[in-house]
Amino acid sequence: MTDYVYLKLQKFSGSDLTIDTIPLKVTSAAFSVDKTIPNLTIPFAGVGFGQAKTIALDTGKAERRLNLTGYIVDSVLKRSHTRVDPNDSASAVKSLNFTSQEIAQLIASGVDATGINEYQSFQEITILMDSKVDKAYNQRTDTVQIPFTFKARGDGGGGTAQEKLDNEGAFLAKDTFPTSVTSTGLKGYVSSFGFSFDAETVEIEFTMEFTIADVLP
Repeated sequence: MTDYVYLKLQKFSGSDLTIDTIPLKVTSAAFSVDKTIPNLTIPFAGVGFGQAKTIALDTGKAERRLNLTGYIVDSVLKRSHTRVDPNDSASAVKSLNFTSQEIAQLIASGVDATGINEYQSFQEITILMDSKVDKAYNQRTDTVQIPFTFKARGDGGGGTAQEKLDNEGAFLAKDTFPTSVTSTGLKGYVSSFGFSFDAETVEIEFTMEFTIADVLP
C-alpha cells in the first residue's frame, strides 16, 4: 500500500495523478463506518408477543472516516499553475523537489485553509486497491488497481434489474463504480493532521483523519 495513496487538491482535474496531488507513504489505512438507526421500543409488547419488540427505522444515515498513518519523504511535486514558461499556458508543468518538511507544511496549510483556496485545500483522497471483478460483476482477465470506494457495482438511475445490480432500489445513484486508477476516489476533507519534526530522521511520521463527505461549496 505504501505508494498508492494520493491526496488531491481542490484544484485537481483530469487524470494525471502527478499534478495537483501529494503522494503519501502510508503504512496503515483504517476505515470506520458508524451507522445511526433510530429505534423505538414498543410498550407492553411482552403482553401480546411474549417478548419485547423494538422497531428500527433505517434512514441510511452513516458517518464514514479514514485514519491514516505513515511517513513523508522528500518528493517531486507539480502544480498546474507553475509552468516552465509562465507566459505559455501550453508549456509543461514544472517538477519541483520538495523536502519532507516542506511537504508537511503544505499539507498543514491545506488543512488550515477552506475550499475557496483551491490550490491549498484538499477535496479527495485516492487509495488504490487490487480488483479482480469489474463494475458489472464480470471476472477480470488481469488484476487491476482501482480507488477504494463506497459506491456499489451496477448502473444507477434507470435500466433493468440486471443492469442496476447492487444499485437496485437506489433510484438517485449516479456515481459509477471505479474502473481504473484514474476513477474518482473518496470525496471529503482532512479533519485532522498531525506530525512532528525529529532531528534523528529525515522522513516525517504523520497521522491523518479524513472524513468522507460532499463538501459545499
